[in-house]
Amino acid sequence: MTKLLCCLLFLIPAAAQEPEVAAAVAFTEGPTVDRAGNVYFSEIVNERIMKLSTNGVLSVYREHSNVANGLLIDPQDRLIACEGAEWERYGVKVKGKPRITRTDLKTGKMEILAESYQGKPLQAPNDVTIDGKGRLYFTDMAGAAVYRIDAPGKFTRILASPDIQRPNGIQISPDDKILYLIEANQAQGGARMIRAYELQPDGSVRNMRVHYNFYPGRSADGMSIDTQGNLYASAGLIRPRGTSETLDTKCGVYIISPKGKLLKFIPIAEDTITNNAFGGPDMKTLYITAGKTLYKVRTDIPGLPR
Repeated sequence: MTKLLCCLLFLIPAAAQEPEVAAAVAFTEGPTVDRAGNVYFSEIVNERIMKLSTNGVLSVYREHSNVANGLLIDPQDRLIACEGAEWERYGVKVKGKPRITRTDLKTGKMEILAESYQGKPLQAPNDVTIDGKGRLYFTDMAGAAVYRIDAPGKFTRILASPDIQRPNGIQISPDDKILYLIEANQAQGGARMIRAYELQPDGSVRNMRVHYNFYPGRSADGMSIDTQGNLYASAGLIRPRGTSETLDTKCGVYIISPKGKLLKFIPIAEDTITNNAFGGPDMKTLYITAGKTLYKVRTDIPGLPR
């Protein structure tokens, strides 16, 4: 196993609905789970994709990840990665080529799905989801755009500025009829909400409505969805971070119904909470990335691998 600058923690199972620590590294993002139950997640600061095996062994799946952020395992057990390509660490700027890649977990073969649109490079791919037809949808936060990928090199921009501001997490309802998009604009008066759109059979969207508003607190970053269509949004702060975001939004996972009602809140005692994904044999284990830590918590309803 690759030597790690991190630690793996095992805790006695906590009370129901209280998250356990699954692993700790530096700055975690974008968890996803393969069909065997292994958890993959991004470690932004050191530019790595980590792997937590089903028997609790933590290893580096990919070094030099091109600042991979949001991840997704597709139905063919291939790892989709949103590679933001830019990060500053230890006073040194890491700069690569922003792109969306797909890696076969069995062979390790990687292919580029998207890197430029109409002759212009992507700016900072952030998060990705998939619909029932296998089409991918990803956000480009710095580019203020949302794209749909129908095949390698074949993708379409479905949302752009000024209709959206700073797109982050993205999800699709179990029936493929609603596309949910997180806006995470830290600026004063910026959109900090989950938008909901009617998703058309051709993959386009229309009729936006505000599904849930986090303003003036910190908006959600990433989110997952369960089989009943409830969203699990990772949002909030424990302490100020020098932006106009207030502490009105507590740090944790917000479980939001298809009607936009807050059903439950799972507190997480670590900044900065970023994302979450379902896994486990019954898909009732929610893995949550926050700060240096990967948490896990049991849920009542099984989730979807989106």
